[in-house]
Amino acid sequence: MSETTQRPRIDPTAIIEAGAQLSSDVTVGAYAYIGGRVTLGPGCAVSHHACIDGDTVAGQGNKFFPFCTIGSIPQDLKYRGGRCRLEIGDNNTFREYSSAHVGTEDGGGITRIGSDNLLMGGVHIAHDCIVGNHCVLANNVLLAGHCHINDWAVVSGGSALTHFVSVGRHAFIGGILAIVHDVPPYTMYGGEPPAVRGINRVGLKRRGFSAAVLGELKETYRMVYGRDLPAAVGIRQAREAYPHSEAVGELLDFIERSARGKSGRYLESLRSRNASDEAKAEGQRGEDD
Repeated sequence: MSETTQRPRIDPTAIIEAGAQLSSDVTVGAYAYIGGRVTLGPGCAVSHHACIDGDTVAGQGNKFFPFCTIGSIPQDLKYRGGRCRLEIGDNNTFREYSSAHVGTEDGGGITRIGSDNLLMGGVHIAHDCIVGNHCVLANNVLLAGHCHINDWAVVSGGSALTHFVSVGRHAFIGGILAIVHDVPPYTMYGGEPPAVRGINRVGLKRRGFSAAVLGELKETYRMVYGRDLPAAVGIRQAREAYPHSEAVGELLDFIERSARGKSGRYLESLRSRNASDEAKAEGQRGEDD
């Protein structure tokens, strides 16, 4: 082996702007573009014609397939050109024509994608979204701004999530759906109209959940969704039946939180509250002037 310091393998037709920081074993294919504020960790592979721009930091082992567009400015008319960021963890796969944008000033300034996620062809992750770990977003899934996708969630092809939707851990969402409400953890969401249709038993069994936990979740679903009683009654009964179950507690907490949110979206209620506080502060400043 040569003692010469290893350098990134960069095709001569690729464009790497001054200031970009690439680990020594990064590979960059033909006609790819990497902007001057991009940082790529060890083992990242940028395919031909991929574009990574903006204030984007990616950890190790990420794969960027042809024609993906990562780190561009948001498609939000309220964006004012600030130095907002996109943070990417490790071992993610961005397939062809997928896109992920930096955050906005009003949304906290950061879009975050965790580790070990698969983003299939045409997936769009808008500004200020948070995607956890081990998630699968199938072909042409669209996330509007400020969505939160928690660990191990699966969203099937062609489904679109409106702004401020939260998806709980281990949830499974069917394909070709408009998602306008929060999706609770551990559940399957689909049908027409889209709604919670049961517990994600197959996914949970694959991830090692015990039969006992699956039984608790199934019975909780029956209590909350399967009877002609108010949901609050079922939630109370489930808490009494399974006071020590972490999974049941997580599911019930999520349902109650979303019910308090605007239009079934908890994060939407925070947006409205923040906007109201800002308006009051602006009015106070006007009076002081």
